[in-house]
Amino acid sequence: MKKEQTSVAESAKADEKSATAKEAGKKNEETNASQEEAPKGPPKSVIREYFESLVITVIMALFGITFILQAVKVPTGSMQNTITIGDHLLVNKFVFAPTGGGGFPLLPQREIRRGDIIVFKYPGFPEPNRADTDPNNIPYKTNYVKRVIGLPGDNIEVRGRDVLVNGEVLPEHRIEAKDYSSLVPLGDKKALEILNNPERKQGENYDVYFSENKELFEKETVKVPSDSYFVMGDNRNNSLDSRAWGFVRRDLVIGRAMFVYWSYDESAPGDNFPFSIFSNTRWRRTGTMIK
Repeated sequence: MKKEQTSVAESAKADEKSATAKEAGKKNEETNASQEEAPKGPPKSVIREYFESLVITVIMALFGITFILQAVKVPTGSMQNTITIGDHLLVNKFVFAPTGGGGFPLLPQREIRRGDIIVFKYPGFPEPNRADTDPNNIPYKTNYVKRVIGLPGDNIEVRGRDVLVNGEVLPEHRIEAKDYSSLVPLGDKKALEILNNPERKQGENYDVYFSENKELFEKETVKVPSDSYFVMGDNRNNSLDSRAWGFVRRDLVIGRAMFVYWSYDESAPGDNFPFSIFSNTRWRRTGTMIK
């Protein structure tokens, strides 16, 4: 009896081992089949991996430059001391809603506001017989940076140091300064020297600078067209702006100046290259927001 029970148990164990072996064989066959079906190819080399990463990076950078951000260098002193010569700015190309609206409501876009510092393509003089004497100012190509003063439909007048918007004086924080643009060899590369900085009053949200040693430009009353803006530089005695060449069309606006990602003092000696890059960098201005 015991021998029969032992024989039955051994037979059951043998059956279990046989079933297990069959399942393992079946799994191996499935694995081999999947490996045979998988596409075969040479392994990626290090150079190929770096190349693919570079291509993806370039595509993302081009997308960002085209639709979101743009880097701009400031070559003139028309916005001193808000923006200094040698400042390299990042421009937000996405913040302003498209012309005539139509922007997606969930996106962080808005209309251009009075006081915004915008980057735009220089429109040039509207008179056919008048041209800019600076060869670097190429209409519709050269980037300009100014502050928005007049919005579409506004009546703008510049009388002395007062800017009148629809008959009322625009509140601005006026600072007395000395402009070195007439001095040689520094030219206008040196920041304005502050002579008198009065306490800021209510409503004066930004600074403008006036120099006694410079001529003051005025402008008779003009009405801003529906698709345009009246812009001025914060260095009011040394700015070629809407007082000279007129309005900025909306389609010429690139975006809003956000912050200084690098600032280089071009008035400092630069003979000791490349060490001058570090010694002439304005570290306190680098990374500052623009307002």
